[in-house]
Amino acid sequence: MPDLTQPVLPAGTFSRIPQPAIPTGDGLVLRPWRSDDAPAVYEAFQDPAIHQWHIRSADSEEEVRGWIAEWQRAWATERTAQWAVADAAGDRLLGRAGLRQIELLDGAAEVAYWTHPAARGRGVAARAATALARWALDEIGFERLELLHSVGNEASCRVAAKARFALEGTKRRALLHADGWHDMHLHARVRGD
Repeated sequence: MPDLTQPVLPAGTFSRIPQPAIPTGDGLVLRPWRSDDAPAVYEAFQDPAIHQWHIRSADSEEEVRGWIAEWQRAWATERTAQWAVADAAGDRLLGRAGLRQIELLDGAAEVAYWTHPAARGRGVAARAATALARWALDEIGFERLELLHSVGNEASCRVAAKARFALEGTKRRALLHADGWHDMHLHARVRGD
């Protein structure tokens, strides 16, 4: 049976090109991960706020090197795309931004991020999410990007608003964290926003 619509993004949208660096235009760059980022990622994942709002912990730098290897290979799978967020001048790791649950057929993905504790309060997550959304929607051709966070994570709600992701609603008991089930705010940005 023939499809009535064409894929929004064709297979090979990511895998046919090298993963790009994405400048924010204001001093940050989203760049591909390197194994020498492992110490800074490990340090970030020792932070209580990371433990509170994420479902993963890191036991060693070696474990984190495994994550980074996964993130590097993921580009070719076209299911996730992960970037290190770094200071453009000194290349110091400040956080992570990525696209998860990529659906090329529908032109949709979920934006995710975290900020290293030493870089918080400087708008890193909002600037990275804005640059990633601009690249995904305007340059690549995604139609819709979603952003989810625990309703208790007020800082992430501010990030979503600053990055122009409209609040669309609440997904009840949508994600199990270490302290139990969390309701999640659903924000979205679509092409043309």
